[in-house]
Amino acid sequence: MANTISGTLITRNYTDFRGVDFTDEEVSLMRSPDSLNMWKDYKKLGKSIETRPKMRLFKEYDNTIFGLFFYKVGTNEMLIVHSGTKLYKEQEGIKEELYTGMKPAKSYSFVYNNILYIKDGINYLKYDGETLSSAEEDAFVPTTTISRSPNGGGTTYQDINMLSPYRRNSFVGDGESRDYHLDTTGLDVGENTVTVTINDVLMVEGTDFSVNRETGVVTFNSIPPKPLTDGQDNVFITFKKTVDGYADRIKKCTLLTVFDNRVFFSGNQDYPNVVWHSSLNDPSYCSDLDYYNEGLDLSPVKSMVAGNNALWVFKEPSQANTTVFYHNPTIDSTYGKVYPSSHSSISTGCIATGINFNDDIVFFSDRGMEAINGDVTTEQVLAHRSSLVDSKLVTEEKYKDMILEEYAGYLLVIIENKVYLADSRAMFTNGDHNEYEWFYWELEEKITITKVKDGVLYLGTEKGIFVLDDVSNEREVESYWITPLDEFKYPHYQKTTNKRGSVTDIKGNNITISTKLNNSEFTEIVTHNQINGYVVNRIKKKKWKSIQLKFSSNLPFELRSTTLEAYVGGYIKR
Repeated sequence: MANTISGTLITRNYTDFRGVDFTDEEVSLMRSPDSLNMWKDYKKLGKSIETRPKMRLFKEYDNTIFGLFFYKVGTNEMLIVHSGTKLYKEQEGIKEELYTGMKPAKSYSFVYNNILYIKDGINYLKYDGETLSSAEEDAFVPTTTISRSPNGGGTTYQDINMLSPYRRNSFVGDGESRDYHLDTTGLDVGENTVTVTINDVLMVEGTDFSVNRETGVVTFNSIPPKPLTDGQDNVFITFKKTVDGYADRIKKCTLLTVFDNRVFFSGNQDYPNVVWHSSLNDPSYCSDLDYYNEGLDLSPVKSMVAGNNALWVFKEPSQANTTVFYHNPTIDSTYGKVYPSSHSSISTGCIATGINFNDDIVFFSDRGMEAINGDVTTEQVLAHRSSLVDSKLVTEEKYKDMILEEYAGYLLVIIENKVYLADSRAMFTNGDHNEYEWFYWELEEKITITKVKDGVLYLGTEKGIFVLDDVSNEREVESYWITPLDEFKYPHYQKTTNKRGSVTDIKGNNITISTKLNNSEFTEIVTHNQINGYVVNRIKKKKWKSIQLKFSSNLPFELRSTTLEAYVGGYIKR
């Protein structure tokens, strides 16, 4: 029977580019099995891909950047930089050292009531634009007991604040007693560790009263009178009682997130599976009762993510198979608003970190990016999101130390100088779930911290702070896009390219187009300079089974589309 296929002209259009595909499976014509430093800039119209921006030095520092915080007080805007073991303020070109003694590790921050709070794993600092202090210095002092009689009793009111060694008891004077018994014993020794007011008049220790710190009894030289209003507290005693390790429970935390107007803390290596939170409207008030054990095992918490009306807590894999927990705000008749811990139906653990990416709650397991499907009132299931890049992503040496940042509609998964970009605007259906399209970059420097402000990506490195905003046509960034290994629909037949070669719509300078036949090496076909539009590439190749095109340059270029035609020949001879 005659071969009716021979002589058929096949046209391949490579356009509407989607991203990379690092799997070993057959790759769509819209994706690349190997691309570097290309992306789709959604600020521009069209469906082309182009060279990424280049890093530009913004601020030079002598030590590694571990934190970047933009802080505004009124009309005064400043940059707070955690570099090495120091904290700096930069404002109007002037650099000022604020603090020495920072932990040389990633630090976190948030702004509450116009105050900047900074946490690094050993410090919990606050800054108002002029004065930097520890959050402990003027932390909230709780009134632990109210309506107390001189001999004891009263009503338990507020919990102990782990960040403050001070507490307050308020009494109703009976006009008869000199001795007033506090609600604890073993007070701290030292001057000004006990203060007293009676009917708003400040008393002086040694003159007006004495203190037995061991028994917790305050003895007045003159009997305090009854209150002016019957039953109203009129004797207030503030005292210092330090509980060893209380402040460190919060200060040693390396993770924080804000949820439901409270700050949640975790990552304390001494309490690996514990989450604490501050009280409402005061980040310096952390009750010793406001904590939750995430499961019975001690596998550490790796990330906390707020989203879907819950706080999600992701832990490392464990034999207990309970690694994902969530907290919903609940009103308790005794304790007010609480956040009980519930474990999900998910057993896959988190070995890196997680984030809320455009309302998609994701974390990174040993298999790649996982997402929570289903709300907290139903059974949760995992949906994988990174199949296209897993073969490369999960083998990165520093995979567990990744940095996540949202930028220009992408989730940047940064591992040293490698960047995997999940595209929020482009997803595809893989079986029964959706996955992201991805791009891949290699930056000029290893990244230690990131921050996005006003659409600008700031990158901390060992050399200082860079910004990813150099889009000049002269910037030198190696970039390329390789089309899939294409057999032109007929893998068992030889093909010959049309004598017209291919037509490509490109923009840029010094753009080299190369071809690869049958898994050989790439050979250069042509280099185009100062091009903005369609060019013809004279690709004259015969008797090939498969072909790939490579578009590359060390200068910025944009690839809009390319077309390649070939005639089908006879069977491939073995």
